[in-house]
This record gives sequence, C-alpha cells and structure tokens, in this order.
Amino acid sequence: MITFQHPIVDRLLNRLCEPRRFLQAVVGPRQVGKTTAVLGVKSRLEADGFEVHYASGDEPLLPGAAWIDEQWEIARVAVAASSSILILDEVHKIPGWSERVKVNWDRDTRERRDLRVVLLGSSPLLVRQRLEESLAGRFETLPVTHWRFAECRAAFGWDLDTYIFYGGYPGAAPLVGDYSRWRSYVLDSLIETTVSRDVLSLGRIDKPALLRQLFYLTCAYSGQIVSYTKLLGQLHDAGNTTTLAHYLDLLAGAWLVTGVSKYSGSLVRKRASSPKLLTLNTALMSAARGQPFEATRSDPDYWGRLVETAVGAHLVAAGADDPSRKVLYWREGGLEVDYVVETPEGLTAIEVKSGRRRAHDTRGMDAFVARYAPRTVQLVGTGGISLERFFES
Repeated sequence: MITFQHPIVDRLLNRLCEPRRFLQAVVGPRQVGKTTAVLGVKSRLEADGFEVHYASGDEPLLPGAAWIDEQWEIARVAVAASSSILILDEVHKIPGWSERVKVNWDRDTRERRDLRVVLLGSSPLLVRQRLEESLAGRFETLPVTHWRFAECRAAFGWDLDTYIFYGGYPGAAPLVGDYSRWRSYVLDSLIETTVSRDVLSLGRIDKPALLRQLFYLTCAYSGQIVSYTKLLGQLHDAGNTTTLAHYLDLLAGAWLVTGVSKYSGSLVRKRASSPKLLTLNTALMSAARGQPFEATRSDPDYWGRLVETAVGAHLVAAGADDPSRKVLYWREGGLEVDYVVETPEGLTAIEVKSGRRRAHDTRGMDAFVARYAPRTVQLVGTGGISLERFFES
C-alpha cells in the first residue's frame, strides 16, 4: 500500500501554526485533492490540541450568506478554551461570501480573537477575484494544481507514459485499468461539472453551447497555434473573436484549457497574437478524444502533441503562485520555439522533442537566441533533458 501526503499539507500546517495574520485561501480545480489535504491538516491539528471546525458550502440546497456567520459563531465558541481554526470548503458557492468573511474576520481582528481561517474553492479565478475585491491585504493563497508526475509516481506508482496519457487527477487514478470507466468519470464528473457549473459562475455567458464547443476544440488542437479567425470557422453559432478570447479566459480560470500568448517583447502584440491552445491536464485530451492508451501510444504524431501539452501544463502549474512568471511561445515565419518562460530574471526558451520532428532541427531556437538572448535555453526530450528529469524539476 503506497502512502502519500500532498506537499500542500505541510505548507498549510506551517502557516496555521504561525501567529494569526492572514486568511489562508486554498484554491485549485476540481478533484485535485484540496479537501482531502485539508482534512489531513485538520486531523493533525486536532491531535496537537487545536479546536477545528469544518463546514462545506457544497450542499444540495445552497446556503445563504448567513450560513457563514453561523459557522463562524460555532468556531468562536472554542476560542476561549484554545486556539481555534475554521475551515470553510467550497466557499465560493455561497452568495455574498467575501463580504461576510470580511465582516467576521475584521471583527475578530478588532476583538483580538485568535481564530484562524482557511477558505477552499474549486473556482480559482472567482475566488481570487472576490478576495482581491473585498479582502485585499487580509489573505494568502495556496494554489493546488493538477498533480505533477512526481506526485503521481509517489502516490500511485505511475511511470511516465501513464502520467502523460492519464494526467494528474488523483480521483480518477483507481480507474486507469478500465479506460471506458475512467473516460466516463472524466467526462461526467470533471469536464461537464466544471464547464456546466463552475465556468458559468465566473461571468456572463450568452452562448454556453459555444463555450462547450470551444473547450472540446481546444482539446483537439492542444499544442497548436490557431488564430481566432480559424477557430470561428470551426465553431457552430460562433460569436466574434472578442467573445472567443473571453470564453478562453474563463476556461483558463477554471483550470481546464488556456491560450498561450506569443512572445514578442511587446505587451500589445502579445495580447493580439494568435493563441497556442493548451489543455492544462492531458487527461482532458485523452478523454475527449476517446482513444485508449495503446492506440494513442502507437501514434507518434499525436503522442508528441500529448508530450508537448504535458510540458506546457507543467510550466503553467509551476508558476501558479507567481503572477510575474508568464508562459508564452514564439514563432516567426516557419521558425518556432515551443515555450518561452518570462520572469523578472529573464527569459527561458524551451524546445520539446518527442521524436515526431527532426531531433537536430535547431533553426527556431537559433533564431530566437540571436534576437532575444534568453538567459537559459533548454531542450526537453530526445537529445536533451529527459522528460522524467524535467517533470521532476
């Protein structure tokens, strides 16, 4: 029996054992183990003598804002006896939650009450927006992304090919031996639930059918640079390029798919560029395509796209808690660099080689280096850093 503890457990424990300073917001996509990790934290804190009250807003009948006040009062009762911790799960589903959290947090601060608070949400963009609007200066975020290769190997004993095909959803891991069952779980419990419920809560969506089509089209074209005009031609009942860009941002906010911008040295040109479509978990590609592992692994071209997508998703996840870090791509004419990571320290240019293209074709990288002089250049895969080593970094 493999035992595994997600790294978020120790990070959250350390923060909660510090003097009360900030709300702790644990955010990330559905089914990546946020609740499991926080319940593990709860058990360890209770063993150390803390009073911990846990409540979830994910109820069939959605609670009102007063529900937060009620849970807060339950936690306050225990403060007189010892340090107390309140955990509110799926808090973003409660109407007006951020305002009620602010009122209660500020009251505890004024009254010098040692009640420490953890908020969980499966809609990262929505939670962050509400925190920044109502709770500025009062919170820290702990992002929980899709599981990486090292975590899946430690928890489930997966090899690299298994991880690249099945992606980083721990809840689906027990089903990998039955592709049809695994695919049904991903489609029904992850994709449809997130697209139909979570994304629709992020903002006004006049054409939900178009949003769903855009998601599946992004899965089909993941790893490819596609203009918004071409996307419009592939979609039924399409709106305009502004609508597509907005919907792609919403899907990225739910941590499903995103559009990687082109690096040009100019912010204006980055925003106007054709996006490189990227699925943020290869499980979504594998489920949407409907082709089992053996057939996919024997298709070098498609497998190469899965590998390139997995590399891109890893880069995006690595910068989830650093807004100054941007993942981009570069292309001029027929020359291309798969990924460009931009940080305040400089640029890192990354080329992915999986055997589907000539391993020694470095013209794109050579042109990029000559023009922009990146701080670091990396070849990942065939002829360079092994995929295993890259995913462990």
